[in-house]
Amino acid sequence: MTKTDITLINGLALAFEGDAVYSMYIRRHLIFQGQTKPSQLHYKATRYVSAKAQASLITKMLEEKLLTEEEEAIYKRGRNANTHTKAKNTDIITYKMSTGFEAVLGYLHMLERYDRLEELIAWCIGKVEGKESI
Repeated sequence: MTKTDITLINGLALAFEGDAVYSMYIRRHLIFQGQTKPSQLHYKATRYVSAKAQASLITKMLEEKLLTEEEEAIYKRGRNANTHTKAKNTDIITYKMSTGFEAVLGYLHMLERYDRLEELIAWCIGKVEGKESI
């Protein structure tokens, strides 16, 4: 698959990739902070990776106009994708917003735009941890 073909991938597949990528970055961040107990890692990671957290982050990104037009279009593609699974532990709107969030990260990762991906993830970590100046 070429990089131009990536623009044709459906939003759910992009979100599948983005979920894994975001989770990996968050896990690494927590381990580098000195968290090593699996139960603590899982509990602390939830603050960053839950559907509720991701929906909140994407809302702030949109409010602050942090996303490019292209990224916003990918967010909408992920958000509006027809899911055949039920949202767990959250309402459908929050679930769809988090799917859109993950689609953006998956898209950037697949295009190998690592600088932009890491910029957005660092921004997210800062927001979750209450650091406004990133």
